[in-house]
This record gives sequence, C-alpha cells and structure tokens, in this order.
Amino acid sequence: MAVSEEKAQGCRSGAAAGKAASPVKPNSGAVMEEITDSPSTTAKASSKGIPIMTRAQRSHPLDPLSAAEIAVAVATGRAAGRTPEVRDSMRFVEVVLLEPEKNVVALADAYFFPPFQPSLLPRTKGGPVIPSRLPPRRARLVVYNKQTNETSIWVVELSEVHAATRGGHHRGKVISSEVVPDVQPAMDAMEYAECEATVKDFPPFIEAIKKRGIDDMELVMVDAWCAGYYSDADAPNRRLGKPLIFCRTESDSPMENGYARPVEGIHVIVDMQNNVVIEFEDRKFVPLPPPDHLRNYTPGETRGGVDRSDVKPLIISQPEGPSFRITGSFVEWQKWNFRVGFTPKEGLVIHSVAYVDGNRGRRPIAHRLSFVEMVVPYGDPNEPHYRKNAFDAGEDGLGKNAHSLKKGCDCLGYIKYFDAHFTNFTGGVETIENCVCLHEEDHGILWKHQDWRTGLAEVRRSRRLTVSFICTIANYEYGFYWHFYQDGKIESEVKLTGILSLGALMPGEQRKYGTTIAPSLYAPVHQHFFVARMDMAVDCKPNEAYNQVVEVNVKVESSGPNNMHNNAFYAEEELLQSELQAMRDCDPSSARHWIVRNTRTVNRTGQPTGYKLIPGSNCLPFCLPEAKFLRRAGFLKHNLFFFLKPKA
Repeated sequence: MAVSEEKAQGCRSGAAAGKAASPVKPNSGAVMEEITDSPSTTAKASSKGIPIMTRAQRSHPLDPLSAAEIAVAVATGRAAGRTPEVRDSMRFVEVVLLEPEKNVVALADAYFFPPFQPSLLPRTKGGPVIPSRLPPRRARLVVYNKQTNETSIWVVELSEVHAATRGGHHRGKVISSEVVPDVQPAMDAMEYAECEATVKDFPPFIEAIKKRGIDDMELVMVDAWCAGYYSDADAPNRRLGKPLIFCRTESDSPMENGYARPVEGIHVIVDMQNNVVIEFEDRKFVPLPPPDHLRNYTPGETRGGVDRSDVKPLIISQPEGPSFRITGSFVEWQKWNFRVGFTPKEGLVIHSVAYVDGNRGRRPIAHRLSFVEMVVPYGDPNEPHYRKNAFDAGEDGLGKNAHSLKKGCDCLGYIKYFDAHFTNFTGGVETIENCVCLHEEDHGILWKHQDWRTGLAEVRRSRRLTVSFICTIANYEYGFYWHFYQDGKIESEVKLTGILSLGALMPGEQRKYGTTIAPSLYAPVHQHFFVARMDMAVDCKPNEAYNQVVEVNVKVESSGPNNMHNNAFYAEEELLQSELQAMRDCDPSSARHWIVRNTRTVNRTGQPTGYKLIPGSNCLPFCLPEAKFLRRAGFLKHNLFFFLKPKA
C-alpha cells in the first residue's frame, strides 16, 4: 500500500448534505471505551514484462498486496489453466492478501520490522530461535469462469521459486485451487456495463421505453442489482441480474441526477454470464416524474439557484507537521500504533491495534477491525422495490468501489494518503490513488474542571486520529471512519450520503411504504445494517485466549432494607460462556453494554483490564421471520454475536 502526503487546500463550500436517519448495526456508531488502567514492497520487471518479487520480508505479513504481487498472482493463476479456452474465460473477481497466522505476524513484529517487539513471543528455554526469513506471502484469488459458470478459490504463494509456465516465467506457485459449487461471486464494473448494454439493445425494452416518451437510449440508465434468492428460479446455479431503470433528461449533462426519474413497470432479468435478457415484461405504465433541474447535484448557480455566500474559509494549520509517524503501513500516534490494510470486499482494515502504556510497554487491544458486510433491505412490498435487498460488501465490494479522495473536501488538515491496488475483471491491475485518508482532528474538550472557591480552571482539549475511506455503491455513498482518542477510546462511524433509490408514483398516488419527496416521486422505506467484525485481543499476545466477554445490565434494587429510599440501582454482570448464549441484543432500558476483559491482567485497583463495547443507535430488521432476504442475512436476527475462543 503506497503512501503519499498532502497538505489540504480550500474546497468549495455549499449547503450541507442531508443526514439520513437510517438504523444501523451496533458496530456502526459504536464506541469502544477503555476501562483499563492506564519498508515498502519492491519489484522489478522480468524480460517477459511480469513483475518479479524480491526479498519476501520487505513486505510486512499484513501489508496489502502491492500492484506487482497482484500481477504475479494473476499470472500464476492464469498460467495454471488447463486449456487456452479456460485461461481466456477466467475472470478475476478478487485478489487479496491471504492473511497469515497470528504467530507469523508476531514473529515479524518481534524481529523483522520496527519498532521490534520481542515481548510479543512467548519466552523459551535457551532463548528464541529466530528464522533467517519470514514465510512467503500468499494471495487468495476468487476466480469466475465465464464459460462454465464456476467459481473457484485459489491460493498462490508469492515465492522465490522460479517456475516455467505457458505464459513465460513468473515468481508464484499455486498452492491450492477449489471449485465452490452453487455460489456466485461479487459483480464487477465490467459486468455492470455489459448488463446495461444488453438491456438497452433488447428490442422489446426499446419499445417499452418509447411508450414512455423516450427516443434517445443514451438517456437511459440501467443499474444491475443482484437478483437475490427468492425462489428456485433465482438459485445461484445461474448468474442473474435484476436491473433498475432510470432516465436522464439531457444527454449532454453528465452531472444530471438520473436517479430522480425512475422508470417503473418494466420487469427485466438478465443472464449475466451470457449477456442475454431471459425475462422481460412491460407490466404497468407509470408516467416518468417531471424534469426538475433543482434535483441535480451540480453547484447551485447551474440549477437556477445560488450557493451560500456566508460561509467563510476555515483553515486547518499544523505548522510543525502532524503528531503521527508512518512507516509503510505502520502508524504511530499518541501512544497508539496499528497497521492500515485494505481489501476489495471490506475496504479499510485496521490490524494489530495496541497502546504503549508507560512501563507496561505495548499492550495489545485488537488483532483486526473492519466492516465485513452491509445489508440494505427495502420495506415496500411493491415491484420492483421488494427485490431491493443489497449486500453491498459481498455483492459489489466496498473496497473496489472506493474513491480517490479529494484534498480539502473529503479530508481536511495535514493528511497522509494510502493508495489501494485491485485486479479488474480481466486480471489487469488498477490503482486507486489517495484511497485511504489519515489525519488528526480537534474534538472539542476532553476534560475540564473549575474550582468554585478559587475560580481557577483547568481544561484539556481532545484530539483524535481518524482513518477513513469513502465508496459509492450505485446511488449511495458511504464514508467509513475509525477514530482513535487520547483517552484510549476507539470509535467506529459510518456516514451515509449520496442519492436515494426512488420510485415513481401515478398522478395523485401516495405510498404507505415510503415518503413523497417531489411530485410523482417517493423514497421507499428501507434500513441500512453495517456489520463490523472485531477480533479483540485485550492484553493478549498472539494465540493467547485469555479474553472473556461479560454482559452488563443496570438493575433497580428491589424495595426493602437495601433500598429504603427506593433510589438504589447497580450494574449486574453475566459471563457469556457459550456462543449460543452470546447472541445478544441491545437494550437501552437497562443501559446494556459488554466488556471484553482479560482474565490474567489487572489494573492498579486489582480489577481485570478490559474494553467496553457501547452500542450506538440500533434496531432489528422490520420484517416478518419468513422474509426472503433473511435466508441470506440470518446474522441480522441479533444485534451482536460473540465468537468465543477456547480456553488455553
């Protein structure tokens, strides 16, 4: 992951975007609050033009794959194809680092990469045995065969072994490959474009569009959505798309908001493997919502309005530079240290989170933090909205749809950027520059007290370190943020913006399952569930299993001798001892929260050290248990799941 540095400049100021009030999973907006006591990859090109990796330990075991490593992995996998036809039909959905075992990470951090922490490894008689090099890095490939409709998982070792293949020489070795039956991998941008072209070339569709007064097919927008799994007809033995149709008003206006003019009543199913329409029906004529330039998202003066003129410049200045230090993907700031990772599915990943605590040294907190899925179920039972149940990480990829961030707008201040590398559908390597933003933010008051007798006051300002990225999934934008605070707190946040996915109404019609936002236009009700995965390791070295989870509920003391004034309440803890028991729901009526604590370390008051999980605003899915999307989203039936490690 390449790193660049920018000092942000000014950005055009305008009206603030509206904030969507969408229910989220507990890890969106959740706060992790501390309750304890206080070399980059290099490559060179071979004579055949294929990158050749040099010393394996130049890349940390958790560094994202470099562009050269991705190219090697793709070349290795393609060269292993049995026939030219197989090789030509291979589509590379994902090429990502196969993260090593935790003991390999500990070995790297102890002896191969600064700040060199031998204490991460257990003590052994006669001293540690240090290998001369780390194990070779490995890549995990998700490959779709467009000819056979098969999905396979490959593991490629990016080793120094020189292998002769049909495509020339490369530096990888296939460790395993396995066909996974009855699944479909994420869709790709190339497939989106192919689906749109297929639908727009379909004569019955062209005729249906003309019935709605549209003669210019360049105005038509076809957004491919996964078909979901509502019946056997949707089974994953076929690669199906269920497009949504929209229409712009001007072909020479690329910034026009076409999502403000949905085309209703046309049912289309596309075979994405063969690029053919397999179902089509013009079921209902619904007039297009009228054009309205005020719905566009260009600056105000281009839409017949004006931008705000009373917003004065806000300049963030750090004349001495930032307080953080970055070496490759390793970040150090205010006693915090961690590694920045990135995957095509999850986007931003935070690895090896730790806090340097005086003479207690480096104290681990979490092995890995990320958002692993996002589910958006719609609550309108009408066509086509009941089919809109997006799994945006698994079906599209949060990371693959990330932005190149704009200085002064997406991030403000003294910024460090990280680039991200991906494979495209045909195996080429693409780079999103300035994909991840890291910067410091002032966060108001951290602590203050004034003595009323003396009038003297003490105040401490709060500063936080923010790591973020932003992605676009069709009409919506999502900003994912991890905040690290000076008081030991970690906070996750998701910001939702972009454009609503809308529906058209008949003249005078109102919808029970949505909100009318303009003439003939409404927004169907829906929810956004952001699913975070947190691999905690509070005061635990790699592979230690000394953490446990307790649930805390506030109880009101029963009336009696212990509560003569009827005001007593206390916190009651319950140890979660099985994964079945550890499927939990939020309960604000009892101020419910959870603590991940260490069973072997204590703070200065003798209490076990731990981190408290404080859930943000939450709810469960608004649907009946038989809802079809729950067959794929059973994890939404509870707010929180703990996967407990076996005792050491």
